[in-house]
Amino acid sequence: MTNFGAVAEWRLLPLRRATLWVPQWLAKKPVFNSPLEAAMAFPHLQQPSFLLASLKADSINKPFAQQCQDLVKVIEDFPAKELHTIFPWLVESIFGSLDGVLIGWNLRCLQGRVNPVEYSIVMEFLDPGGPMMKLVYKLQAEDYKFDFPVSYLPGPVKASIQECILPDSPLYHNKVQFTPTGGLGLNLALNPFEYYIFFFALSLITQKPLPVSLHVRTSDCAYFILVDRYLSWFLPTEGSVPPPLSSSPGGTSPSPPPRTPAMPFASYGLHHTSLLKRHISHQTSVNADPASHEIWRSETLLQVFVEMWLHHYSLEMYQKMQSPHAKLEVLHYRLSVSSALYSPAQPSLQALHAYQESFTPTEEHVLVVRLLLKHLHAFANSLKPEQASPSAHSHATSPLEEFKRAAVPRFVQQKLYLFLQHCFGHWPLDASFRAVLEMWLSYLQPWRYAPDKQAPGSDSQPRCVSEKWAPFVQENLLMYTKLFVGFLNRALRTDLVSPKHALMVFRVAKVFAQPNLAEMIQKGEQLFLEPELVISHRQHRLFTAPTFTGSFLSPWPPAVTDASFKVKNHVYSLEGQDCKYTPMFGPEARTLVLRLAQLITQAKHTAKSISDQCAESPAGHSFLSWLGFSSMDTNGSYPANDLDEMGQDSVRKTDEYLEKALEYLRQIFRLSEAQLRQFTLALGTTQDENGKKQLPDCIVGEDGLILTPLGRYQIINGLRRFEIEYQGDPELQPIRSYEIASLVRTLFRLSSAINRRFAGQMAALCSRDDFLGSFCRYHLTEPGLASRHLLSPVVRRQVAGHTRGPRLSLRFLGSYRTLVSLLLAFLVASLFCVGPLPCTLLLTLGYVLYASAMTLLTERGKLHQP
Repeated sequence: MTNFGAVAEWRLLPLRRATLWVPQWLAKKPVFNSPLEAAMAFPHLQQPSFLLASLKADSINKPFAQQCQDLVKVIEDFPAKELHTIFPWLVESIFGSLDGVLIGWNLRCLQGRVNPVEYSIVMEFLDPGGPMMKLVYKLQAEDYKFDFPVSYLPGPVKASIQECILPDSPLYHNKVQFTPTGGLGLNLALNPFEYYIFFFALSLITQKPLPVSLHVRTSDCAYFILVDRYLSWFLPTEGSVPPPLSSSPGGTSPSPPPRTPAMPFASYGLHHTSLLKRHISHQTSVNADPASHEIWRSETLLQVFVEMWLHHYSLEMYQKMQSPHAKLEVLHYRLSVSSALYSPAQPSLQALHAYQESFTPTEEHVLVVRLLLKHLHAFANSLKPEQASPSAHSHATSPLEEFKRAAVPRFVQQKLYLFLQHCFGHWPLDASFRAVLEMWLSYLQPWRYAPDKQAPGSDSQPRCVSEKWAPFVQENLLMYTKLFVGFLNRALRTDLVSPKHALMVFRVAKVFAQPNLAEMIQKGEQLFLEPELVISHRQHRLFTAPTFTGSFLSPWPPAVTDASFKVKNHVYSLEGQDCKYTPMFGPEARTLVLRLAQLITQAKHTAKSISDQCAESPAGHSFLSWLGFSSMDTNGSYPANDLDEMGQDSVRKTDEYLEKALEYLRQIFRLSEAQLRQFTLALGTTQDENGKKQLPDCIVGEDGLILTPLGRYQIINGLRRFEIEYQGDPELQPIRSYEIASLVRTLFRLSSAINRRFAGQMAALCSRDDFLGSFCRYHLTEPGLASRHLLSPVVRRQVAGHTRGPRLSLRFLGSYRTLVSLLLAFLVASLFCVGPLPCTLLLTLGYVLYASAMTLLTERGKLHQP
């Protein structure tokens, strides 16, 4: 009342014209430097639109550091009612727009060593315990919802939702409102935490790829480090998930209640939502278990990362994933919809083809996924031995322990397998595949991230893989076997002479050659190939679609003691019951391994040949070749590759990688020394008696030689080549690098004019039988023309017809070699006080004597020919 009375007295001041007491906070009119300061002075008196407009204006006019300081003050001072209107704009301004037009704060390029000030501000603002998360939890407490367009979700998810089929992930349950007009323009109703993580994860996919000219190390970027911080915060390997920073003392953020869909749907997954969320939504914040209350954030974070980063594959894979039970559900749904008032938005075939966009993951994308996999292995392996045992399922365990046990098999395995298959089949055959390879190998070795791992020494032998990892190998059998066969097919099509490709073969062979790993894989294949008749007395076998993406507190399936059943269930759930399995240790894969061993041996021989060729070349070879003093091999012995750029050190590395890879393959598949020795001996036959390489492998057809697949590989990798020489008019052959282009063209026009003018006289001189005729024939005819043959290296027929008459060629005067030789001759003559004219006469006389001698020798040689 005091303030109200003071305000009333202040309003009557101009009328009464009396001196009244006025409070100090009203005596002076405040002066604000910006609209945002005015809004912050009276936060409860401002309209939300005014706050949003102020922030947008300041984002253009103020420096970045000042913007972040103002945002921190706004988050602290304003209530959730005003903050929820700026939240979508703020998230988009940070992570960029979903269409990729706005890049936001460009977290993928922000590095601490380049922009240390901006980097530290961003990392502090977006930290899991920073101001941005405070805003998220502040809005979470008020149960606000934000619309997220379905059109920006991954292709398979978007196609199923637009066809009114709920995806199998509980992430989308109770969030989609289906409209009577169909699936176009649908939105997901997300809580603030989900909305923030959706944008954060999708910014890796939707933003445009980094330009090639911009050299950015992914592991140093703000986005990569933020992913690592979020994983460490919400999926801790030690302790529990830290509680959210509450907006009120002693309060907690309630879990989002489930939403009821406005239209019936069919699901090719489970219908249940997260049991944990349903459990929490019916409890008060006072009685809720803190651990159970906060674990939903960890579940949401992992599901969003997996859905946004791994849920990308082709139409064929999408159809294969659907089980017969799911297809029957979809059929029932369509029949029910056809008799209702609603009609589906798109026909089934049209919806399935709607998402067939060309999705090619970037190297940055793959590196972030690898970071996720490494942390998930560490997260799952942080269980204590008594918690990780199968008997622990029957005892009371905390939700976080259950989540650790279910994280990889239920959330990651299926989508990662499809993602890796997509990468193996569509990634270019270049050295950038190393990122995909390392991601795959990281998943295959969970023992590397176990707390009891042994630090490998430089001289120690590879540690034996413990038998306790046998269940993981068996339950991920396709990850080891089918993808290994896929890698073999890729390796057979790459240039193994390149050090980068040789390193990839070495890495895969080294991982699979770890002691006891090959035996465990072989045991898994034996369990899968075990006939059903032999094990018919075991438990009922119903192979259904996996429930890996269900909530981790959904009913856990009973412990399956039948190892064969678990392996079969894994294979059939990922590949379907009609899959054709190719055993890794079967005859087909063994044939591929032998081919790879043969190519490794050939690549080693090629690398050694390149090394010898480089060693024999003198230091000044290129300069002399430019001058024309050395022999010019215009065809080249080997194609350009990494060895030409990196030198002898790369040759040594390539030989080392290939030698070790060959030894590892011999250990894995138990290849005999005799088989490998045959490959080495076969290479010895590639040299003929003259020391030249044989022709590439080919067959003779009606129109000449036809290369075989082996011959194409030999040419691509420089193992063999055809001897190709110029067969056209020597005067018209391309200008060489050791010739002066303008001078060659001028001399050609001059010689052509002389040949046209004196063609008859030159023909008459060359037809004479005396010494003059022989002298003219030596200079005006081509001595090698008669011995030339066709291009085919098999049929060496003589060139018939099209004989050329005598002509003068002045092209030799256009080469640097001739001009430099003349210049050196004049310089030497000047040292002996011989002028240019006498020197020219001496050179002409010397050449005439040389040409006369060569003429006599040529004619004598013709007389002795049979």
